[in-house]
Amino acid sequence: MPGSSPFHAIADPTRRRILDALLAGPLRAGELAQRFPRISRPAVSKHLRVLRSSHLVFTEQRGREVWYRIDPAPLAEVEKWVQQYRAFWEEKLQALKKAAEES
Repeated sequence: MPGSSPFHAIADPTRRRILDALLAGPLRAGELAQRFPRISRPAVSKHLRVLRSSHLVFTEQRGREVWYRIDPAPLAEVEKWVQQYRAFWEEKLQALKKAAEES
């Protein structure tokens, strides 16, 4: 798991939902676990470890509490990859539009 890629991290829907929850601001592990009543706390912790190892989430110690924060920077790699497909589909859609307008 050390050095997991952001692609691996976001492949799991639960991890994507954890990232979505952290968009609003930092949360403690217990607060995150409460948002997933069908998932055990150890499973949520495992998801958090994967997110930390991919550097999408980092921890911040506040007294005795550990808070989790999102770091979207590693998603730039994902965005770069997606951009290739966006350009591909935009080209195809423009060609389709042109063909439709010519007929």
